[in-house]
Amino acid sequence: MAHLTAGATADQPVFDVLGRSNARRERELALADGLRLVQWRNHGGRMDYQRPGHHTLSVYLQGGHATHLVETPGETGRPGCHCILPAEHESRWNVAGPLRFVHLYLSDAAWADRVVRLLDAEPRAVTLAQRIFGADAALAAWAEGVAARDWRDPAERLRIDALSHAALDHLVLQAARPRQRQRAERAAGGLSSSARRRVLAFVDAHLDGAELSLPRLAAEAHLSEFHFARMFRVSMGCTVHDWVAARRLDRARALLRQTALPLADIAAACGYAGASHLSRHVKAGTGATPGQLRRALAAG
Repeated sequence: MAHLTAGATADQPVFDVLGRSNARRERELALADGLRLVQWRNHGGRMDYQRPGHHTLSVYLQGGHATHLVETPGETGRPGCHCILPAEHESRWNVAGPLRFVHLYLSDAAWADRVVRLLDAEPRAVTLAQRIFGADAALAAWAEGVAARDWRDPAERLRIDALSHAALDHLVLQAARPRQRQRAERAAGGLSSSARRRVLAFVDAHLDGAELSLPRLAAEAHLSEFHFARMFRVSMGCTVHDWVAARRLDRARALLRQTALPLADIAAACGYAGASHLSRHVKAGTGATPGQLRRALAAG
C-alpha cells in the first residue's frame, strides 16, 4: 500500500495495483485451487482500489498504526488485524509505514467451491462482506504461521497451502447466514438446489471416466446444454470444465495422501490420461510434484 503514480482502474487486481506502486513484493506463492499468497512491505502513501475482480484477505504483520481509509481517519490498523476486500469493493487508503502484510487472493470459483463443500449451499447465498481492521485470532495466527515458514521449501509450501485453505474455510463459516441462503434459493438464474446437488454428486462419482461431458451433465440437470452451462456458471462462479478440473486435482491429492497407489493408478482413478498428465496437473495446482507431495505428507 503505497502512493500510486497512476490511478487504479476498475477490475484491476489488488496485486497489480500494489505492484505498480512503491509497495514491494517480498515473496509470492501459488497455492492449490487457484489461491495466491503474497507478502508485501510498504513505507506509506496513497492507494485506491476499484472493483479488483478477486477477493483479498489482508493481515498486518507489522505496523499499520497510522494507516486508515480516507473516509474514516480515526480508525487505524495494527499488527494482527485483518481486512477483507471483496471482488466488488471500492476503497481509498492513506498508508503510513513501515508496514508489512500478507495477502491471500481468491477467485469467485474458489469461494463457491468451498461454500458447496462446507455448507452444501448455493454459493450466491454466502457472500464475503467487506471488513476493515477486524480482530480474529484464527486469521492472525494464520498470517503469523505462513510468514514464519520458508516459502522456497516444498514441504513448507504444502504446510502453507494447508494453513491457507483452513483460513478460507474459516472465512466461509464466518460468512454463512441463513437469510442469505434463503434469498439465494429464491433468486432466478442459477441451478436449483436439487439440480446442483445431482450434478455435483455425479461429477464426484465419475471423475475416473469420460462421462463428464457437457451434454451428460446437462442431462443430469434436465436442462439444455446452453442453459445448463450458463446457469452452472451463475451458481458456481466458474465453468463446468474448471469445476471438474478442480475436483480431479482434489481427488489426486487425497489419493496421494491416503494411499501408496502407483501414479498410473491414481491417474486412472482421477480421469487423467496417464502418470505424466497427472504429474503436470499436480505440479501446476500445488507447486510440488506427486513425489514431493507424498514425502512431505509422510514427514508431516
